[in-house]
Amino acid sequence: MAEAPLPPGSVVGMLGDGQLGRMAALAAARLGYRVHVFGPTPDGPAHQVTNLSTVAAYDDAAALEAFAAAVDTVTLEFENVPAATAAFLAERRPVRPGPEVLHLCQNRLREKDFVTAAGIPTTRYAEVAGPDAVRRALRDLGAPAVLKTTEFGYDGKGQTVVRSETEAERAWATIAAHAPDPVGILEAFVDFRMEVSVVVARGLDGQLASYVPVENQHRAGILDQTIAPARIPQDTADRAEGYARRLAEALELVGVIAVEMFLDHEGRILVNELAPRPHNSGHWTIDACAASQFEQQIRAACGLPLGSTERHSDAVMKNLLGEEAQRWEEILAEPGARLHLYGKAEVKPGRKMGHITKLAPKRTGERG
Repeated sequence: MAEAPLPPGSVVGMLGDGQLGRMAALAAARLGYRVHVFGPTPDGPAHQVTNLSTVAAYDDAAALEAFAAAVDTVTLEFENVPAATAAFLAERRPVRPGPEVLHLCQNRLREKDFVTAAGIPTTRYAEVAGPDAVRRALRDLGAPAVLKTTEFGYDGKGQTVVRSETEAERAWATIAAHAPDPVGILEAFVDFRMEVSVVVARGLDGQLASYVPVENQHRAGILDQTIAPARIPQDTADRAEGYARRLAEALELVGVIAVEMFLDHEGRILVNELAPRPHNSGHWTIDACAASQFEQQIRAACGLPLGSTERHSDAVMKNLLGEEAQRWEEILAEPGARLHLYGKAEVKPGRKMGHITKLAPKRTGERG
């Protein structure tokens, strides 16, 4: 017997109190749901848009017990929530996506192994434990290569390029300072033409809904802007979307996942990373699509049918990093600019303070 969807008025528990949780809470409110945010940051952006909040550490068992009793279902806004926290809650309430998805996507080695086992191409890689292992792997993978922490890396943090064996000591010290761990991952360098990503939602009933592949442009390792749709041929777009949908099914995901990929100069698509939650490169869907990635997350968490991913417009989403958000008055005066600010009090260089989306008439036919 199919599980009945949660009715409007139900409470969705949100693990994480950042901007992704904020935007999901706003989407939930429009559908008639309430969101209870659980996170360690008192002034976190998500806490600001709901009157249901718990400010506590993710390993606070008493706080988690009370949180579970106060919600009907649980979802998450970032994958660095401890898998043990998700497992604790899953014994008490539905957690979507589940702890096993979180556990897999928290570790780059587990993630790469999973993608490879699914028959989907990724760059060559090797597990390494210390500078000597880096040197040995470099002989096999070739130089340059990219050394990364297995966990807790995002926005270019926890990784460094290794150009020769003589840089092994320096490279290992760099990633060890970010996330001390006896294990890292060395990945063959990809001379890519473009980074693309695909956001896919999968419902409790197994229904899939994917957005068009988008083109991501970075600055200093941080996403600068996203162009939707990506400027690629239709057959390439279909292949990228197919990979993302296959991975969502293989994970038996209930929720939203973003699949980041490299398109190389030979036309190959290589999966780089998975993020089992709404993604920065999917923010354009708020303004350009029938149902945004955040609405899909809430629909999946509550057992509702997924919404349409049809876009009514093409879009360019630009992140506002650090002091760029101080241009808010100028941006608001710009015709067609849709401003989203996250309510962060402290401005830091490279910190995502908000984003702008600009829409354009939808293009049809072959991309490229």
